[in-house]
Amino acid sequence: MEALILGATGGIGGEVARLLVARGWRVKALHRSQKQGDGLEWIIGDAMNRDDMVRAAQGVQLIVHAVNPPGYRNWGTLVLPMIDNTIAAARASGARVLLPGTVYNYGPDVFPHVYEDAPQRPVTRKGAIRVEMERRLKDSGVPTLIVRAGDFFGPKAGNSWFAQGLVKPGKPVAAISNPSAPGVGHQWAYLPDVAETMVRLVERGQALPQFASYQMAGHWDADGTQMTTAIARAAGKPELKASAFPWWLTWVAAPFVPVFRELREMRYLWRQPVRMSNARLLAVLGGEPHTPLDVAVHRTLQGLGCLPAA
Repeated sequence: MEALILGATGGIGGEVARLLVARGWRVKALHRSQKQGDGLEWIIGDAMNRDDMVRAAQGVQLIVHAVNPPGYRNWGTLVLPMIDNTIAAARASGARVLLPGTVYNYGPDVFPHVYEDAPQRPVTRKGAIRVEMERRLKDSGVPTLIVRAGDFFGPKAGNSWFAQGLVKPGKPVAAISNPSAPGVGHQWAYLPDVAETMVRLVERGQALPQFASYQMAGHWDADGTQMTTAIARAAGKPELKASAFPWWLTWVAAPFVPVFRELREMRYLWRQPVRMSNARLLAVLGGEPHTPLDVAVHRTLQGLGCLPAA
């Protein structure tokens, strides 16, 4: 079996690529510059170039669309053309598209318990773009697999709330921030568990529906403090208390720093509990890969350079 990974240098793309290689797949990775390693066949090309995409996807059975504009820049002009190129490549090769989904598709009207078929009425610009991506995939008729999960964390999840909002990568844990409103639960997803779930679903092959969408339960932080206390334990500082995330800074810096503008837009997900159901996933797989929280947090901090490497 052959796969093409878009975003292989990112968190979820890299995790899925490594798992597929370990399972005996031939894995190609599209990148704009020459790269080597990780057992991948690196191909120079651009996801914004349709010819590059179609050429790279020749002979593959799976296209992993895990590419996003870095730093949230130019989302409105880049994201939809890239998914259109992936659709064209999938149509030419007969491949299934695997898309990491998000909770951004949903608005507060379906909170706090979000089921797989909940209406998608986003309240943010980025959420509207995600909904449009999925609509184009569904309307295209290409086989599609979407796996939705909570906020990512993991050894290689650099562009995440964990790394950008809770701790400071590359430094020992001296302070922890908590974006949650007091007592509000939050859903997290450990990247290696997400990748394992995706690959297990891919291995179901033709047993999947033409357009298949699943959600993960991940790690549910019932009161918004379990993740921060796990960080303190992993750092060997169980007495360390989390401080409130400085939301005011995102308002001040938003005009100058695109990342802060995007963080501010997602604040609604931290002011009320949002918990996605994994009932459909359990019906297919019988279980969900789940690394214990303390183990997952310890490995994440190691990967971010906050703890000595194993």
